[in-house]
Order: sequence, then structure tokens, then C-alpha cells
Amino acid sequence: MHYLYIIYSPLLDKYYVGETNDIQRRIPEHQTRTFKGSYTSQTNDWELKLSLLFENINQARKAEAFIKRMNSKKFIEKLILDSDWFLEKFNR
Repeated sequence: MHYLYIIYSPLLDKYYVGETNDIQRRIPEHQTRTFKGSYTSQTNDWELKLSLLFENINQARKAEAFIKRMNSKKFIEKLILDSDWFLEKFNR
């Protein structure tokens, strides 16, 4: 199993989209700035807004790439409110 996740920083007013096989480990890594120089190391106020479970890494990465190609804060906010259609599209 693999997760796609969306975190949000109120300080930056930005979203970050990522994927991982261990959501319980990954979110604290963002909050503690584990990866110096990375996009999420700019702040430590990241909040988990959405996590979606996929059957494998390929599906999660495909969904992640789709969201990033949309390049839209409004799209991400819509997805956070209603992700069922998105899971149906990518979790095949």
C-alpha cells in the first residue's frame, strides 16, 4: 500500500503534495525539517489535509503527478473537500 498526501502551511499559505509508504513517519519529517533545503523545510507548521491510500507506488505517483500538473490551489482545495471521484479515477 502507498499513500498520496497533501499538507498545508498556514504561515506560507501553500500546499505540498507527496507520496509515501509510511504516512505516520513522513508527516513528522516535514514538520521537523528533516530534509534540509527541501521545499517543506521553509517552515515547520505543516498540517495534514488529505491522505489517500493506493494499492501501489505507481498509482500513487501517477495521482501525485496529475495533481502537480494541475498547478492549482483551487483544484487541491476541491480535492480535499471531495476526493472520492479522484480515488475512483486513479485507484485501478
